[in-house]
Amino acid sequence: MSQVAGGGLTIFFPAYNDAFTIASLVVRAVQAASSVTDDYEIVVVNDGSTDATRSVLEDLARRYECLRLVHHPVNRGYGAALRSGFEAARKPLVFYTDGDAQYDPAELTVLWPRMEPGVDLVNGYKISRSDPMHRVIIGRLYHHMVKQLFGLRLRDVDCDFRLMRRAIFERVHLEEASGVICLEMMKKIQDAGFGIVEAPVHHYHRASGRSQFFNFRRVFKTLLDVRRLWWTLVIHPAAGRGAAAATPAVIEAQAGTESQG
Repeated sequence: MSQVAGGGLTIFFPAYNDAFTIASLVVRAVQAASSVTDDYEIVVVNDGSTDATRSVLEDLARRYECLRLVHHPVNRGYGAALRSGFEAARKPLVFYTDGDAQYDPAELTVLWPRMEPGVDLVNGYKISRSDPMHRVIIGRLYHHMVKQLFGLRLRDVDCDFRLMRRAIFERVHLEEASGVICLEMMKKIQDAGFGIVEAPVHHYHRASGRSQFFNFRRVFKTLLDVRRLWWTLVIHPAAGRGAAAATPAVIEAQAGTESQG
């Protein structure tokens, strides 16, 4: 069992209508975590799912003592789910990926050895994107656009497969509720001078459900969010740093389950 500088590990998943995939991800996460450290926990943030996600998770929580649940009463958005996950994390190292099974939690073992002294974040990058061609093209255009606009030095801005030190968030405060939180996070972490390395990971076809992003209305809203974020973080960064961080949601623990309302 390998050890890295930093101690225990929190693995968390933001989940929205992922009833068909979340159970296998939790099992894979337990296996991956136990292969690298004895000190770990698993957290799932259920972002107001309307399918059977909640009941699946509550059944899993009865089986796995390491699993904690955070339930949003209503869908708040991907960014809000990520913020809840970071707030709920109790261990010095935090790893997250999505609940739709397009990434394999077992590949945490690819990131783990890269978390050396002086490294604060290990950012995954997709070896090849396993999506329909229109999504691949939109993804490439988005990546090129935000990389140029925000001066990001990353191979893959929107690969949601990251291992990081929780101490990052003592200096970096996230405010976005939508999917542009990843852009906000990576820009703020880079600008704060934290050590970032990258590692290749596999990307898989969506097993069930459909993307919440790839429709005209959502793409248009994302472009507006990117423009607003660019204005705040690039054109007027001093104003962005001075903005108050979003008020953390209250976490109420109930028999291994947490509800954020």
